[in-house]
Amino acid sequence: MSSSSLVYDPVAPCLTAPRESRQTLDSMAGKTIGFIDNSKPNFSLLVDDLAEILIEKHGVKSVIKRRKPSASRGAPEAVMNDLVAQVDAVVTGSGD
Repeated sequence: MSSSSLVYDPVAPCLTAPRESRQTLDSMAGKTIGFIDNSKPNFSLLVDDLAEILIEKHGVKSVIKRRKPSASRGAPEAVMNDLVAQVDAVVTGSGD
């Protein structure tokens, strides 16, 4: 008796060209931090708390928040370009 198995690779291909990553921040003081909300429940609550901590305890100048249309899709290019123009670092996250 002979049998065979079909195995699928669940890894999705990357649809964007690789970009050069920026260097880490030397300090958060005086910086503007961006958050991309992935539209999952409770992430907005987490971001609000993190923003408060970053400003009060780490000297962050300001926080900018943007929301993706859904957790399963990437942020639109316009949102990414807007953040890149305004912030020193971007945090993406998830919540449930």
